Amino acid sequence: MAAADALGVTLRVIRVLERLKVDYLVGGSLASSLHGIPRSTQDADLVVDLDADKVPALVEALRDDFYIDLEHATDAVESRSSFNVIHLETMFKVDLFIAKSDPIARVEMERRQRFQLSDESVIEVASAEDTVLRKLLWFELGQGVSERQWRDALGVLKVQKGKLDLEYLTAHAAELGIDAHLQRALKEARS
Repeated sequence: MAAADALGVTLRVIRVLERLKVDYLVGGSLASSLHGIPRSTQDADLVVDLDADKVPALVEALRDDFYIDLEHATDAVESRSSFNVIHLETMFKVDLFIAKSDPIARVEMERRQRFQLSDESVIEVASAEDTVLRKLLWFELGQGVSERQWRDALGVLKVQKGKLDLEYLTAHAAELGIDAHLQRALKEARS
């Protein structure tokens, strides 16, 4: 699915989250496409600060156009894990990751950036730095074999060159144990 179509489906979920006053950020491939080099994606990733009491309203608001399971969503909120919603017409999947309460996750949510898609459409997106860090972390978790994760991180580093907070990137890469990946990526992005 093209990034524009994926974004359209994702926007439908985002608008419901906004109506319910749920803090969120767009992460994953959509974030790296917005900050870096666009590419097609098979799903969208949203980090959501969703409370259990809002899950029934979320399910009710989405159920006509999306497959969403109330029990799975409730369990995910309680266990601070993830669940997904699937757009019935396109079968495009939006993964909702429940925001963690650790310091790095809180900072990531605080640093999210408003991204202007059009005159009347604004969304909250993970910062370019946090997008790079998450992509490199997924690269590490996949034993360093996911070329997609690596290319996404490099794309953001290249497009955002000169605009990134390198001190933040370096400090958080060390905390996440991915500092060697960051240094390699920065070197590749410069060449």
